Amino acid sequence: MIDAEFAAAVARTALRNVATEYPYKLDQVLGSDDALIAPRVLHPVFHGSYDWHSCVHMHWTLARLLRIHPHHPNAEVTRRHFEQRLTAANVRGELATLSGPHRGSFERPYGWGWLLKLAAELKLLAAEDRAAASWFVVLAPLAQAIADRFVDFLPRATYPTRAGTHGNSAFALLLALDYCETVQHRALHRLITERANLWFGRDRRYPAEYEPSGDDFLSSGLVEAALMRRAIHDCSFADWWGQFQPARDAINGWLQPARVSDASDPKIVHLHGLNLSRAWCWRQLRPELDHGLKALVDESIEQHLAVSVPAATQGDYVGTHWLASFALLALTEQ
Repeated sequence: MIDAEFAAAVARTALRNVATEYPYKLDQVLGSDDALIAPRVLHPVFHGSYDWHSCVHMHWTLARLLRIHPHHPNAEVTRRHFEQRLTAANVRGELATLSGPHRGSFERPYGWGWLLKLAAELKLLAAEDRAAASWFVVLAPLAQAIADRFVDFLPRATYPTRAGTHGNSAFALLLALDYCETVQHRALHRLITERANLWFGRDRRYPAEYEPSGDDFLSSGLVEAALMRRAIHDCSFADWWGQFQPARDAINGWLQPARVSDASDPKIVHLHGLNLSRAWCWRQLRPELDHGLKALVDESIEQHLAVSVPAATQGDYVGTHWLASFALLALTEQ
């Protein structure tokens, strides 16, 4: 758990990010000159924070902080931000952009997963904060549209994407599972678990020595294991892990924090995210591990956090516009 002082610092960073309109990286296929439109017009809710998906998960960050520290020093500013930004008219604007031409794969799957994760967080927050109930209701049509896209896409996805970046299939499905369980979306839950078992159920001796790549912010192997812990069908997770886990020498690579040689570089700084997402995955996997590995993992989690948590609120915008979310995943989810 985090203290109120750190919550306030993270909230301050997130609020600054969502209010920063430029620089902004559009995910857009242009159909004509007329398609060149300002981000705040295309995305009335999720402009700012450098790109659409980062703006989505900065809002998740703000919602998560309200749930765990409802009276932190920036809580009231956060509530005013949600009231102003998350309106029915703005969500209609997001839906209009989403339904436009050339947008069938917009933000698939990373942004899709984070949007559903945000909706789930608002639903949980609504149990404790009356204002959040209206925020959840306002966002619900966009969340439903994204859930519908998952339902349409997953049966057509013959193969997973195992990248350590935005295309990673397992990470998006993990986030989407939280939504499914929170709002009881059984159809999507069934599709996720079916696809996870089809894609990953027979994986053996994962080659962890090939990780990381130079701009990874996810461990493809660890996030796959975290997904299978929740989705496994035909055997126990212990049996699956016994076949999947790399040789011990290769696992050691997962236990050592990645070195971030230049945190001002927009790709190299991804490695701070890798360290934080590894800690998040190891915390989920820890109850399933044997005693010897569990002790090594405990030490590894602390090392990864020590190296990369400061980057959530300090450093260049290329890192701070997104890393706070990964810090909260690592620090507040078991």
